[in-house]
Amino acid sequence: MPVPVADDETNYLVGLDLRGRRVVVVGGGSVAQRRLGLLVASGADVHVVARAATPAVESMATKGRLSLDIRDYRDGDLEDAWYAMACTDEPETNAAIVAEAERRRIFCVRADSAREGSAVTPATARYDGLSVGVLAGGDHRRSAAVRTSIRDALAGAALSEVADDAAQKPVGVALVGGGPGDPDLITVRGRRLLARADVVVADHLAPQELLAELDPHVEVIDAAKLPYGRAMAQQVINDTLIDRAKAGKFVVRLKGGDPYVFGRGYEELEACTAAGIPVTVVPGITSAISVPAAAGVPVTHRGVTHEFVVVSGHVAPDHPDSLTDWSALAKLRGTLVLLMAVERIEKFADALTAGGRPVDTPVVVVQEGTLATQRVLRTDLGNVAARVREEGTRPPAIIVIGPVAGFGPEGR
Repeated sequence: MPVPVADDETNYLVGLDLRGRRVVVVGGGSVAQRRLGLLVASGADVHVVARAATPAVESMATKGRLSLDIRDYRDGDLEDAWYAMACTDEPETNAAIVAEAERRRIFCVRADSAREGSAVTPATARYDGLSVGVLAGGDHRRSAAVRTSIRDALAGAALSEVADDAAQKPVGVALVGGGPGDPDLITVRGRRLLARADVVVADHLAPQELLAELDPHVEVIDAAKLPYGRAMAQQVINDTLIDRAKAGKFVVRLKGGDPYVFGRGYEELEACTAAGIPVTVVPGITSAISVPAAAGVPVTHRGVTHEFVVVSGHVAPDHPDSLTDWSALAKLRGTLVLLMAVERIEKFADALTAGGRPVDTPVVVVQEGTLATQRVLRTDLGNVAARVREEGTRPPAIIVIGPVAGFGPEGR
């Protein structure tokens, strides 16, 4: 077993190149979820073994970012691993994982008892190409606070301003837009509030790397909404926000993009306000314009288009609940941006061509925009459905239809 580290000793802080190297994480709950985003972003070959997994972890597996085995841990699971994490809620299992790691000379983090592992996870932050890691002799709250101060200072905030913000602890609920995916694209205000949260209720489209920056005491609740999969009912989400806030906790509702763009943010504001809970709304960068930009596509361009329309693809054109006039959209000359539309792209393409939109209209589909895993598919309206299926394009993806979709990083 690893030798316990005395309180006055310091750990050796090091950066690991995990690209293509096997990393085993045992456990699929919120504790593991907080760590998986950074591991995946590092390029590690991540393997998760868990009895059950949160929807966000399942989503990462579905997208091919990691492998997921739904079963109990078995001795031997760490074979060929370079790094391991014991993140179950069972101390005996975590101890067994650490013991196997020690036998195999694999550094291992034990989430429930840091000093029983052979490695510890520092409080981390990224800013403008810099990576910051802070260890404080096992005092996780202190390391997180120092990390936050450094990050805010790097972002241009004076340390005195950070101290003033910390002295005035936020209350109630903050609806925070996390941006399109890249954790650097959350707003400065959103990141500051996230650093002061007691509870974070996060969607699967929220940047998962941000969860790794949270103080260890923060409760992370997965409210992931997976296409056609498990989801936390909206009423349950509302009740969770209200219950935690009434208990004196500062709650951050972390969403992808902007909380008011197909994010049900206003429903949550209404529920909290009706319950007497103060609400702060922090706008986010919506994927509707930022993801096309990341692919080199402007949604407007002088002399080409003077308008763009953003439409949810959650409801098919022929569904009785559809509120969209697809025949009118087909007659527009400008840009049409479809969100959440990949699974029903055949129906949307058919509705637009039936309404008169030319089949040779340029289309660009951007999957996992702003992330290192971003994929761009360029085609036209007549072929987009077939190309999406051929390429295996999956959510999250943004579909841009119109003349600007023919633009790219090299120009027209």
